[in-house]
Amino acid sequence: MKQLIVHGDAGVRRDDVIEVDGEELICFGVNKQGDWHGPDEPQLWCTVGTEEDRETYDKRQYVPHWLDTESVDAEDVEIVSEKNPLNV
Repeated sequence: MKQLIVHGDAGVRRDDVIEVDGEELICFGVNKQGDWHGPDEPQLWCTVGTEEDRETYDKRQYVPHWLDTESVDAEDVEIVSEKNPLNV
């Protein structure tokens, strides 16, 4: 599990499966930064991981400040599958 900072709005939403540098990750949570005072473009701060990390994320058995952080541009993020909004 790690923090992924996406520069620009890549359209990523919670529970989407994304691909970054050839690695498929699940986006467990998304915080959008920069709408009010922020930089010229928004930043998406995503907590991402694999399916094996889901229980750790759901039970909050991690310290967010200790996660590795990676920064990418929105163009480098590909949405593989989106969560179906009707299957909440």
